[in-house]
Amino acid sequence: MAYWYVSKWMKKLYPTVIWDRRADGKKLYITFDDGPTPGVTEKVLDLLDEFNAKATFFCLGRNAERHPDLFEEIKKRGHTVGNHTYSHLKGWNTDDETYYDDTELADHIIGSRLFRPPYGRIKKSQIKILQAKYKIILWEIMSHDYEPRLSEKICLKAVLRFSREGSILVFHDSLKASGKVLYVLPKLMAKFAEKGFTFEAIPEN
Repeated sequence: MAYWYVSKWMKKLYPTVIWDRRADGKKLYITFDDGPTPGVTEKVLDLLDEFNAKATFFCLGRNAERHPDLFEEIKKRGHTVGNHTYSHLKGWNTDDETYYDDTELADHIIGSRLFRPPYGRIKKSQIKILQAKYKIILWEIMSHDYEPRLSEKICLKAVLRFSREGSILVFHDSLKASGKVLYVLPKLMAKFAEKGFTFEAIPEN
């Protein structure tokens, strides 16, 4: 079963991380994980430009290192970037020291105060360590664009249904997710633009 949105009890369980930006009004915060990915990230950037939208890209350190020009292009177009660890570690299965060292390795390349744990799986002890330096950003809406068993139309229907003022949404600028994200993203932005929404990047401050 795909869980499209985060429940209130989950937010209460981890109250010190950021799940949404509800107080900001008619804005959506579109985010992308796991890039930059040649052949995908460029197309995502062009779609965002069409709607004068800004977004936040939580980049893997190893991908930003491999594709520095594409990483710089994200920032050049006015988007914010965030740390998604260097090697996509799952916090629940990783000791705190290794997790922190991998995050710091990525920070040398990405240089952002924003952090998102891969899979959203992070121990409270890791949160405590990282919050001394980073704003930990989770999400309210998960697009499931990486799920091969879900169709593009199902993903679109779900994000349109559950997104609301101040929602933080997760997409992926990866090869696996590219078909769905390139289908869903423009339709999502068109629909919410009609309602008077704007699309903003998550600020570092």
